[in-house]
Formats: sequence, structure tokens, C-alpha cells
Amino acid sequence: MLFHPPKNPVELKIRHLNDAQKQRREDLMEATQGKAALKQFKKVMAKKAKQALKAKTKNKKKHTEDKAQVFVLDFDGDIKATAVKHLREEISTLISTANKGDEVIVRLESGGGLVHGYGLAAAQLVRLKDAGLKLTVCVDKVAASGGYMMACVADKVIAAPFAIIGSIGVVSQLPNFHKWLKNHDVDYEMFTAGDYKRTVTVFGENDAEDRAKYQEELEQTHELFKHFVNNYRPTLDVAKVATGEHWYGEDALKLNLIDSLQTSDSYILERMEDNEVYALYSRQKPTLAEKLGLAQAAEATLSMAVDKLPDTLARFDLNSRLNILK
Repeated sequence: MLFHPPKNPVELKIRHLNDAQKQRREDLMEATQGKAALKQFKKVMAKKAKQALKAKTKNKKKHTEDKAQVFVLDFDGDIKATAVKHLREEISTLISTANKGDEVIVRLESGGGLVHGYGLAAAQLVRLKDAGLKLTVCVDKVAASGGYMMACVADKVIAAPFAIIGSIGVVSQLPNFHKWLKNHDVDYEMFTAGDYKRTVTVFGENDAEDRAKYQEELEQTHELFKHFVNNYRPTLDVAKVATGEHWYGEDALKLNLIDSLQTSDSYILERMEDNEVYALYSRQKPTLAEKLGLAQAAEATLSMAVDKLPDTLARFDLNSRLNILK
């Protein structure tokens, strides 16, 4: 892909969901009703398609614009939002190809994570809107914290009834080993330039001033988060929902965190009735070894060896003791 280094190439797969759904429907009809029924069904559908094409040609002057296309992307977020490396490639492709007015559906699943990672992921979605594309985010399970930061950018946020939504808050936690080091006569020294280059630390002794400054930084981040949400959902009462709590879909709808209740599958099927829908999948391009199955074979062999290691060591230990007894 365009922005990926040559050593780590990414390939893009495109699937026409209308064709895929049509094929599944025909397979099921053939299995349940027989080939004759399928043949008759195809004739009826071909006739309808011919009539639709004729009507479209007849009314071409009245319809100056073609129907908008719909594109589906997936974002499965971990704590570092590593999926953004593929999302940015897919979005760059769409921006350079899609027409203004086309719709992008992002099936989003994430419980949140690092601020800068999800800040970048949200900024990638903003690029779609800046390019004049309609953005819809569908949440089937969870879009919390950084996940909701991404979702709120959309023109429309759709969630399943029991999807987890919200958690507009900031959290940070770390252990402190100062007392343990002190008890073991271990000194810890840290040198900084700048009053607040470091505040709370893992190994040093934290005082009230350190904690106060760190809390201040968390509050600043929270204010940025609230401002970001309010910017993209101005009708939302941010003060009411920015408590760090999360809500299930039905309650989230009442609070205006989302716009409607529906699964992503249901929404996409609706869009397929009148539009051509394409799903984009990008992945790390497999190496030659992976294509030949060598990598998987080596991994399986290693896994088998690890599983058998305890038995091998036990037999070795038994043989050693037997030799000694001799």
C-alpha cells in the first residue's frame, strides 16, 4: 500500500457484499427448494433487473447523480489501537476513489486504550468527513472510552441494544516499588531537567506535589476528551455523561450518545437494498513461507514440541536416576 514501508507491505482485499449475499441466497434456495425453483427465481430476478435498467435509462435526464456507493470498514481496537495502521490505508484509498456523498460504514469494537493511539484513530475518521463522505459507525458489542472517541465523530452512531457505550473518562494507574527497594537497601536515583519532566514514578518516592501535578494532567486530558466529544455531538449533554460511566445501548440512546438501535448486519442489509456495498479488508501481505504453509507448519511443530517437553524431561530425569542406581 501507499504509506506502508516496503519491508512490511499491506494488501487490500475488496468484497462486493451484494454479490456475496446473492450467492448465499441462491445456494440456500437450491438446497431447500431444488434446482427448478432456483432456475425460476433467477428468471424473475433477471426480468426485474432488466426493467430497472430500462427505467434508469428512461429517467436518466431526471437523475443527474448515480446512487451513492457504500463501503464497509472494520476496526477491532486493542489497548494501543494498533488497527489504525490498516485503517489509515483503507481510508486513504477511499478518499482517493470514492465520490462525495458516498457512505462509509465502520464496524467498531473497542474498549479504549492509549490516548494518542485513539486520538490518531479518531483523526483518521475525521478525514472521511473532510473529504465529503458520509460516516456511519456501527457498534455491536462495545465502543467505550477511546472507542467512543472514535464513534462520536460519525454523522450517525448505531448500536446494538446491549452494546456498551460511553465511559468518557481518563484513567491511569501504576505500581510503586519504593518501599520494597528501601527494605532491600536499594537506592534509586533519577535526574531530570525541567520541574515536571517526571512527576509520579514507579521506583522513586512520590510526594503530594507529584500526585497533584499528575492528577492535573489527567484532568487536562479529560477536558480535551470532553471538548472533542462536544465538538462532534453538540446536542449531547457532555457534563452529564462525562463521568467515566458506561451505558448499554437503550440507555445510551436516551442520553443521545447514539442515534439509533440496530445491529450492523441489519443496517448493512438495508443499505444493500438500494446501493452497491463493498467491504474493504487490508492485511499484512503474507511472506512466501506463509503462502506455502511453512510458517504454520513450523509453528505447529514448535507447539507440539513445547507440549511434549514436560514428558521428555520427566523421562530424562527417571533415566538419570536409574543410571545412578546401577
